[in-house]
Amino acid sequence: LQGPGGREDPNAWPLLAYLLTCCIYPLASSCAHTFSTMSTRARHVCYFFDYAALSVYSLGSALAYSAYIFPAGWVDSTFHHCYVPIAVFNTVVSTSLSCYSRFLEVERPMFSKASRILAFAYPYLFDSIPLFYRFYLCMAESCTEAAIPVHYKHTAFAFLTCFIFASHLPERLAPGHFDYIGHSHQVFHVCGIIGTHFQMEAIMMDMAERHDRLLPSSLLPSSLQTLGSMGICMAMNLAVIGLCSASLRFMPEP
Repeated sequence: LQGPGGREDPNAWPLLAYLLTCCIYPLASSCAHTFSTMSTRARHVCYFFDYAALSVYSLGSALAYSAYIFPAGWVDSTFHHCYVPIAVFNTVVSTSLSCYSRFLEVERPMFSKASRILAFAYPYLFDSIPLFYRFYLCMAESCTEAAIPVHYKHTAFAFLTCFIFASHLPERLAPGHFDYIGHSHQVFHVCGIIGTHFQMEAIMMDMAERHDRLLPSSLLPSSLQTLGSMGICMAMNLAVIGLCSASLRFMPEP
């Protein structure tokens, strides 16, 4: 709100939406870990909200990427116009798949784990398409954009976060020795937050550098477009959570 133009600057709305999602997903995760011990049902419902918050964060990233980090050659392209609507759709797919994976934990645990990883990885990979293309252009043309090294750091931590979540290292090598300190899920959260920090820094650098030259004012998303996308996303995710919560009575007990 204190950036170029302040709250009246239409270029700031995607950043504000992104920063809001950066606050939502750690809060939802903290609540899930805190209250999931109340009952079996509470555990599932808490993690339904946790997964939905991650999906909303992926949309926040897509809104910021669409406004600030798109390659100049892709601005105003068909893909650029479809990028955010597809990201909204991806949040519903991601939340649905990750919530559904909890219903498979007892009977098909490996498939459940794979489904959850896919649900988290797919939106990230889609959101990062314009960023990966900028990486390619930088390698091909030796660019000197200051934000690119910071984007590299964010990407490295994103892949490290996924690897730690999937591999369960180090506790799988020494069961029982990392139950309190050093458990992979703790490392997963720390790496995720550090990755978000670098992502935020890179987005704000791109926003400042490209503020006057990348997006003409006619292409800047309005507050209604930004908040509308967020509102549709949250409404659909809440509907998925409600449906999955109502279906818990059909879940086999562990």
